Amino acid sequence: MRACDLSLIVDADHGYGNALNAMRTVQELEHAGVSCLSIEDTVLPVPFGGSKESLTSIAEGEGKLKAAVAGRTDPSLIIAGRTSALKIEGVEGCVARVKAYSKTGVDAIFVVGLESLEQIKAINAAVKLPIIVGSAPASIKREDLAPYNVRIMLQGHQPVAAAVKALQECYSHLFKGGAPADLKSKIASN
Repeated sequence: MRACDLSLIVDADHGYGNALNAMRTVQELEHAGVSCLSIEDTVLPVPFGGSKESLTSIAEGEGKLKAAVAGRTDPSLIIAGRTSALKIEGVEGCVARVKAYSKTGVDAIFVVGLESLEQIKAINAAVKLPIIVGSAPASIKREDLAPYNVRIMLQGHQPVAAAVKALQECYSHLFKGGAPADLKSKIASN
């Protein structure tokens, strides 16, 4: 990576097509220097006229993940099989998918839509791979998930939402004629 030496995790969506596209996506992202990527089982783009998220078949998800693993040449690249099954099929459907995906050679399982500790307990009981959680209720902390093999809990939306709120408050203050000096305590220092 040209800009820095930090590890980069990339959401590779659904691999941008079929299994061959997923393989190519892995090759390109590996060449770019990413450390970890996830490939999901969501049907993308949403079909015309569709309003709800839907999932590929388990077999198609397995095929894409096997192709992704086959496309990897650097063993240090982490490939995570991602599913939104919790919010679409419930915990039973999610467990069936993560069991299948864990047999494809992926390095981690990535779940989205977690609503309770009971759900993560069931997923952890089904697979022995590290788990990435893409979203969780505000009441669940990282420390609550750690005993259930959750190694990463993404919390990216809260900082962005806080920044948007700060921008709104700042612009509102200035628009109403407030002095920039009044914002001094709210501005980051150099």
